[in-house]
Amino acid sequence: NSYIRNDYPDLSAYDSFVKLVDFSNKVYVAPLTTVGNLPFRRILKDFGADITCGEMAMASNILEGQSSEWALLRRHSSEDIFGIQIAGSHPDILQKTAALLENETISNFVDLNCGCPIDIVCNRGCGSALLNKHNKLCDIVKMMSKHLTRSITVKIRTGWDDKNPTAHKLIPQLQKVSHGKLAAIMIHGRSRLQRYSKLANWEYILQAANSQDRNYPLVPIIGNGDILSWHDWESHQNILQTNIQDNESIGLCSCAMIGRGALVKPWLPTEIKDRRDFDISANERLDMLKKFCNYGFEHWGSDQQGINTTRRFLLEWLSFLHRYVPVGLTEQPQKMSQRPPHYFGRCDMETLMASANSKDWIRISELLLGPVDDNFEFAPKHKSSSYAPGTEDSISNG
Repeated sequence: NSYIRNDYPDLSAYDSFVKLVDFSNKVYVAPLTTVGNLPFRRILKDFGADITCGEMAMASNILEGQSSEWALLRRHSSEDIFGIQIAGSHPDILQKTAALLENETISNFVDLNCGCPIDIVCNRGCGSALLNKHNKLCDIVKMMSKHLTRSITVKIRTGWDDKNPTAHKLIPQLQKVSHGKLAAIMIHGRSRLQRYSKLANWEYILQAANSQDRNYPLVPIIGNGDILSWHDWESHQNILQTNIQDNESIGLCSCAMIGRGALVKPWLPTEIKDRRDFDISANERLDMLKKFCNYGFEHWGSDQQGINTTRRFLLEWLSFLHRYVPVGLTEQPQKMSQRPPHYFGRCDMETLMASANSKDWIRISELLLGPVDDNFEFAPKHKSSSYAPGTEDSISNG
C-alpha cells in the first residue's frame, strides 16, 4: 500500500491546459481484455489503426503495486495516440489511481470502464455495475478529473437491462461534472444483460447522443458494436446521418471504434479507411502471426517462459481469428452475429485456419513456436455468446 497517498495536488484549476484527444475521422481499437495485449495492438497499428488503448486494469490492483496490473499500462512507441483503461467502484480509490497515473505514466487519455459485463467485475461494483449508480459514477469522473491533466473518456453500455436503457439519462449528468476534460463517451449498443447477444442498437446510440444538455459543451459520442467490415461501418453511419441534419449539432463523432471485429479481421482499419474488402490469403495471415510472435518475444522475452506466454496469447487470438471467412468465398459480407460455416479453404492452410478445434490452433502455434508437450491442452478464456440463433448457414461458401 506504499503507493497510496493522500496529498496529491488538485489539478482542476488547470482545465484550460488540457488538450482533448480528437477521435473524429479516426479508427480506434477498443480495449480488449486478454487479447488486446501490446503485441496485438502493434499488429493493429501496422494495419492503420489511429488510436489504441491498453487492456482493462483494476484500480485497486494498480494502487497495490501489482506488477501484472502495471504491465497492462505499458505503451509501445508506435502507439502515438494511446489510452489507459481502468476499472473500479469507489471514488476515493479511483481518485488516488488517477493521481498515480498522472505522476507515473504517459498516455493521451484515461478511459473509465463502465461497460464490462463480466460477472466477476460487476459483482465487485465495477464495470457495468456503475450503470446502476449514476451519482457514484459521476462522483468518480469528477474526482478523477481533479487529478489529471490529460483527457478522460468513459465507456458505457445502453444500460443494465435492454428494456430500461439509461445512457440517455447518464450522458447529460457526465457533461456537468467533467471539468472540461471529457474527450468522448463511448456507447456499446447493448445492455449489460445482453452482453454480446442480439444486435447492437445504433438507433438508441443516436437517441443517447441527442440527450446532451445544450447548456454545457457537447461531448463527442462514439458508437460501438457489430463492426466487422467497412460495410457495417458505412451502414451504421447512414443510420445516424439519415436521422439528423448535422452530426456535430448533437455531438456524434465520426470515429470508427472497433472491438471484437479487430480480433477476427485485424486488417479492418485498412478496410474502413480504403472502403473496400480485402481477401487476405492464408499465407498472408500466417505471416501476420509470425510477426505477432516476434512482437511477443520483444515484449515477453525469447526464453522458454516468453515463448510459453507468446503461445498462450497466440492461441487466445486464434480462438477469434478462425471465425474469419475469406471474402473470396462468400456471397455477401460476413456479419458479427453470424456463426461461420464449416468450409474447405482454397488450400490446406486456409482450411486449417478455419478450424474451430483448439487442437488445430495448437498445430498452428507449433508451426510458429515449435512443438508442445504431449499433454498440452488449451481452452480459450473467452467463449462467444454473440451468434444469433439460426444464422449458422446464413453465410454462403461460394
